[in-house]
Formats: sequence, C-alpha cells, structure tokens
Amino acid sequence: MNRTIQNELEDIRNRGLLRSTRLISGRQTARVTCNGHDVLLLCSNNYLGLADHPVLAAASIAAIEQFGTSSGASRLVSGTMELHERLEAAVASFKKREAALLFNSGYAANTGIIPALVGRGDVVFSDRLNHASIVDGILLSGARLVRYPHNDFARLALLMEKHAKGRSLIVSDGVFSMDGDIAPLAELAELKRKHGALLMVDDAHGCGVLGEQGRGSAELLGVGGDVDIQMGTFGKALGSFGAYAAVSAEMRELLINRARSFIFSTSLPPSVLAASLAAVELVQTPEGDELRKQLCVNTRFFRDGLKEAGFRIPDGSTQIVPIIIGSAVTTMQFSDALLEEGLFAQGIRPPTVPEGTSRLRFTMMATHTHADIAGAVERIRAVGRRLGVV
Repeated sequence: MNRTIQNELEDIRNRGLLRSTRLISGRQTARVTCNGHDVLLLCSNNYLGLADHPVLAAASIAAIEQFGTSSGASRLVSGTMELHERLEAAVASFKKREAALLFNSGYAANTGIIPALVGRGDVVFSDRLNHASIVDGILLSGARLVRYPHNDFARLALLMEKHAKGRSLIVSDGVFSMDGDIAPLAELAELKRKHGALLMVDDAHGCGVLGEQGRGSAELLGVGGDVDIQMGTFGKALGSFGAYAAVSAEMRELLINRARSFIFSTSLPPSVLAASLAAVELVQTPEGDELRKQLCVNTRFFRDGLKEAGFRIPDGSTQIVPIIIGSAVTTMQFSDALLEEGLFAQGIRPPTVPEGTSRLRFTMMATHTHADIAGAVERIRAVGRRLGVV
C-alpha cells in the first residue's frame, strides 16, 4: 500500500475516527443478523418499517415484470418512463405542490438543486448543522456561504440584514439527522418573505413521519406554501430509494434544465419507482396513521427511559434520539459493547458531527415492541455505567 495512504489511515485510527462497515444479513426489520449475530436494530432510518412491507414488495416485483430492470438512460435521453411521471404526480399531490422532480438520492438532489438555483454573486444562508450534502451543494454552486448558529432565528435575521444582497437562498434541514430536532420553519419563512429570498427545506427525516398523513415538517408547522423547495427522500420512512423536490411548475422546468445530477444520471429503475409510489399511497391510509402513532409511542417511551437513566439527550420529539458522549473513542467503545449485548446502535463521530460531540445515534421504528425498547434501555444503562458515561 502507498505509504502516504498508510499514514493517513493510521492518523484516522489514532484519533478514533476509523470507519468500517457491518454486514446485515436478511431484511431491514426491527431485529436483524449483524456480523452473524441476532441483534435489535436501533440505527435504521426505516422508521415506519416499510422496507419489507408486502405491498411495496409486490409493487416492485410487478414493475420488473412489466417494465424490466432499468430505465436505460438519463431522463433527458430515453430514460423517462411512465412510472417516473406517475410518481412525480403522486408526490406533488401528497406535498400539495404544483409539481415534483425525482432525483437518484438525497445527496444527488441537494448537490443538483442548490447549484441550479444560485451561483457566484449569490448568497446561501445555511444552518450550521445542515447535512453534508447541503454544504457540498453550496460549495459546488460557487455562491457565498453564510452559516448561522443552529436554529438561531435571531442571529440569522442579523446576518440577512447584513448579507442578503441579490439572490438569496435560505436552506435548512427540516429534521436534523444527528440531533433529531425540528427547524423553526415559521421563522425562516418570515425571513424569506422579508428579504425576498428562496426557502429550501431538506425533509429527508420528516417525510412520512411528521404532519398530516406524513407530509413532513413544513406541513406540521403550517408553512408548506412558504417553502419554495421541499426536498425529501424515499429511502427512510418510505422504505424505498431515491429523492424528490416538490416545487412549482416553473421551478421544476428550471431544475430539469440546470440540475446536473438530474441531467447526467441514469434515472431510477422501475422496481424502485413502483415501491416508492406504493409507499406514498400507503402513508396516506389509516395503516399509515397507525404506524406514525406507534412510532410516536415508541419514541416517547425510549426517550423517557434514557433520560431517567441519566443520559445526556438533546431536546427533541422525533424518532432520532442521540446520546451525547463527547469522546470519539468512548463512543465507539460504547457502540461495540452494545453490539455484544445484542443492540446495534451506530457511533457518530466528526466530521459528521462537531468535535467534542460524538454520540450514539439511536432511531426508533414503529415495529419495535414495548419489550424490545424496555430491554434496550436497561442494557444501554448497564453499559453506560460500566463505561462511566452515566
């Protein structure tokens, strides 16, 4: 191996930041086989348990039989299929917007949408804890990046007074993926109107879970009509894969012509499109309502249990429940010890989170049982005491 690469890997290892994958065998359910051991899965984004839902599976299989396994090309060459248009229409209706456009992932969406809307001479106001794909999209755009402290509406107001010249874009996660809290979207919408800015919300972790019939954080906070770009994904609560932008018809046309990740990528395949379409329909049914209610019950039970055990948990109400540890090394020791106890919870370290805030990021699923959660809390408490975390 190249000596420089060896040195870089050794440096990463010494700082407790070396990453590796763990093998999951079988389906993404509440219990999985991880590296050959049966464990309770506590770090999946499969919030509603739809990743192995029979309705999604049947739709996917039927689509392969009817349409084949690939779209064959990018959307602007020969890759726009009937299912693309049906899913976009369903998303637009679901999100109560004029139109929608599909992307191949949340990362592809953010790195395509932002450079399509802003460029050199423009300004983007971005929450300091926004997802890495948002930051990368801003850097690709060439626009000026102005970061504001996490969810600090007052500070953002001052920054916009100073820097909002020309075209401005405010962009924020709807639900922050590592903290589990919700952005102050009503306040962001107020600033958007005051300064004539565009407002974009990445609602990857809110779609399917929050708001009426799971329409997301903007719906929950009553500002759906004020958000110019509602980006969301199918690969989390919706149990499929890919992403979308719910926008105006005019905005959709602009993105088709300027979003490079859309223009230059082979489009999503029929099996994925059909599963996503089935998921969008399912979350708007009584079954979807029941799954969201159960997810809320599970989340409250888990949060309360960890707080009673003395762990440091940020304020929040969503299904993302982090325990802040601080040290990257201790965080991974905790994660490894939990795996030995039959709990799979991933440690999160810099650069995903700021230095000194390494954490265990737990996520609840609607399909976790009361017994699952109660047992998990007890084992987490025991390991935390053994490591001196509580």
